[in-house]
Amino acid sequence: MFRIWIREWKDNHMLRDIVVADDSDDTRTHKVVNALNEACSRLDLPVPIWLEANIEDFKRNSKTRFRPESFMEDTGFDYLEIHVIEED
Repeated sequence: MFRIWIREWKDNHMLRDIVVADDSDDTRTHKVVNALNEACSRLDLPVPIWLEANIEDFKRNSKTRFRPESFMEDTGFDYLEIHVIEED
């Protein structure tokens, strides 16, 4: 089972969170992208753009923060954090 935790933060307070599970045979990259897209859809948020800093941070730590510059529209929060909490 692959699970990823997506949290929305503002002023050091978690506003909302969601855990998305994926037990498909997709690659890890596809699982992460699909989970992020699903979470953004369910939370009614724009999907962030993966900047180079996000990619490198995610490779090192299995988590990253999408700040306002990763979004094409105003989000109303300080950052969106994604974190892999369970991996096959």
